[in-house]
Amino acid sequence: MAFLLFIILTISEIGFTVFELTKKSSKKEWSLKRLIANAAELAVFFLALLLPGIDLSFRFKALLFILFARIAISGIVFLIKRKNEKDKSKAMIVLSALLSVMLIATNMIPAFVFTDYSGRPLTGKYTVKEAEAILIDNSRIEEFETDNSKREIPVHFYCPKELTESGNSIDSLPLVIFSHGAFGYYKSNASTYMKLASHGYVVVSLDHPYHSFFTKDSSGRLITVNPDFISTALYIGGDEETGLTEEERWEITSEWINLRVEDVNFVIDTLKNAADGDFGDAWAFTTDSKEEISKITDTIDTEKIGLIGHSLGGATAVTVGRREDVKAVIDLDGTMLGEETGASGDTVFYNEEAYTTPLLSIDKEDHYKDRIYLDSNGYNYVNNVILKEATEGYSTYFVRSEHMNFTDLPLFSPFLAKMLGTGDIDAGECIDKVNAIVLSFFDCYLKGEGDFTVLESY
Repeated sequence: MAFLLFIILTISEIGFTVFELTKKSSKKEWSLKRLIANAAELAVFFLALLLPGIDLSFRFKALLFILFARIAISGIVFLIKRKNEKDKSKAMIVLSALLSVMLIATNMIPAFVFTDYSGRPLTGKYTVKEAEAILIDNSRIEEFETDNSKREIPVHFYCPKELTESGNSIDSLPLVIFSHGAFGYYKSNASTYMKLASHGYVVVSLDHPYHSFFTKDSSGRLITVNPDFISTALYIGGDEETGLTEEERWEITSEWINLRVEDVNFVIDTLKNAADGDFGDAWAFTTDSKEEISKITDTIDTEKIGLIGHSLGGATAVTVGRREDVKAVIDLDGTMLGEETGASGDTVFYNEEAYTTPLLSIDKEDHYKDRIYLDSNGYNYVNNVILKEATEGYSTYFVRSEHMNFTDLPLFSPFLAKMLGTGDIDAGECIDKVNAIVLSFFDCYLKGEGDFTVLESY
């Protein structure tokens, strides 16, 4: 529908231009007509709001602003007094139309890049409420800054509204913590959080500042992804040979994992303290959010903690999952880099301790096939090593899937997802099935409901 709106606005510009080229109008007369035409285009936009896919979200805010701005500017131009009024030149009429179309197209980029995706249908019996805060780790200096500021980790809560607002005595709820991928952000798997929360879980999705595409600190300052991190991650994660030895690669990736592992460990410890009523000095709350979050943390069962992550976040979840208080871990298409303990030249060393936490690995098709190929040729790929060592290790893959199919991005922005990797599989069906598997796994190992089974592929 966004493209249809663009076509209508473009046709209106062309029609106005053709009409004006057939007539002679003074500059003042043309300014009045331009004002009327701009107002008509704004009216077209408001009429278009009746169509599906057209709304007042961030996708169309820039367009709405420019439509109002053009009315204001053309109105000012019309009111300016002129002496020796001349006719409007045809060249300027055409130039005005070209600039108008360019402005409209530029300001509609968000509408072309993003869809009106509003999530997947909830399957649980609870409605979901959200809350957020920022946790400040006073024991760590923010390494991406030079002012000795402390490391801050934004946390975003998804939980059953009925259970966290009832005020009645209820059974404690399992806690699931999500870690996003490289230059992802906390909403990357919002459908997963919403599904879990609707089935009686407290889900906390955290941002890893400077690894996250964007987030905010406790002062409200926008924090964007670190350029060096994003370029190095794309370089190492690309399909081309990097020329790096395994030792050089490990030195880079181990820094990423260590940062993220410390983030997640800090979040778990801080949430456990809050569940015991001790908020300490680590919390930076948004307006009126302390009481709301206190109600949420009161419901958390700190004996039932699950971890899940996508890509680099999946690797983080696996490593943190060795904690005794973590009862279940899910890795969404992530190489388990934190389980590599070192490297020398082209030789990689792995954590040889058995993985005792129930572990589920969900991969794209090529990742799975690469794992099988490496295993059959005697190469100790880290995911194979850990899954074989796992006391309860499960593995599955999705046929025709790619890396971003395990997030909501293909539904939110097919354009961006395609650039980062999406397969031929139906994006909605894929994430719905992934979420159903995730729920079944956590139900089994965090709630003790049913036996978990998973197919080799879907």
